[in-house]
Amino acid sequence: MTEHPDSSLSADGGSWVLNMNTRYFMSNKHFKGDVYQKERIKNGNEVINHQFATDLSLIRVFNNRWSAMIDIPVISNARSSKYEHNPPPDLSNERHSMHSFGLGDIRVAAYRWLFNPATSPKANIQLGLGIKFATGDYDYQDYWQNVGPGRKPELRTVDQSIQLGDGGTGLTLEINSFANIKHNLGLYANAFYLSNPRQNNGVRTYRELVSPSLANEAISSVPDQFMARLGANYALDKLVISAGGRIEGIPIHDVIGGSGDFRRPGYVISVEPSLTYQLSKINIYASVPAAVYRKRTQSVTDRARSTGTTFVNGDAAFADYSVNLGISFRL
Repeated sequence: MTEHPDSSLSADGGSWVLNMNTRYFMSNKHFKGDVYQKERIKNGNEVINHQFATDLSLIRVFNNRWSAMIDIPVISNARSSKYEHNPPPDLSNERHSMHSFGLGDIRVAAYRWLFNPATSPKANIQLGLGIKFATGDYDYQDYWQNVGPGRKPELRTVDQSIQLGDGGTGLTLEINSFANIKHNLGLYANAFYLSNPRQNNGVRTYRELVSPSLANEAISSVPDQFMARLGANYALDKLVISAGGRIEGIPIHDVIGGSGDFRRPGYVISVEPSLTYQLSKINIYASVPAAVYRKRTQSVTDRARSTGTTFVNGDAAFADYSVNLGISFRL
């Protein structure tokens, strides 16, 4: 999820802004609810995901109120695990990896400042509406080890967490705002929501082979996503120091459409320090959101499997932090 990248790069009507942003994280900390499953790392059976995602965004600024953007992500994923490659009854302690690389889901959006910047230079709110297209491969395949006849490798769909896309055409809503308290001190707030009306993409997860109790998670869901940020900026000449909070995740229920099949809902609350170096036509920025609270919530299928005194809450692996580096050019 990438918010509008030009909020701190002033641009005149008729100009273009090119933004390049790279995000990296490694997730291996498993949570059920908000309980950290520390034994997974101790026992060496945690799942480890690595992701590098580069977003190339081109923004057309029509005038001081209207702009439009196209965002093109390129993603590289790696997933290391044991349970996927050593099914019962031939369980072993071998760890193997799967990978995915390619184009992600492309997004286009239009933006408007709600108040005239000429008469409201110290505070404003920007509204953005967009469409996310299903351009990323959501049925990407790699070899699962020890699962075929004679424990041979077999080409199967990779886990949902490292798919390049979700298979749904979605609608996006963004709100970006700022308020300047003094000449070098300001506040910012951003919110982003992706609504995916499609319930599932028809892609098999193979989870029903791990356990018959997971039969209702045999097909991948197409979930909504959300993100919100709030913080303050302090300018020291060309250097802007920012600090704030961030929440992002996947909801249990979609706003539009069904919410069944397999998804890992949950959210992360992070503290987010960042630095931006501003030149006349170039901004260079970096941020490192660090998780302070993580929760893997019950999915619709978890709730369906919970009966009487049996409470089912699937787990998910979260990262301790992510690293975001980017640069924007006013053309």
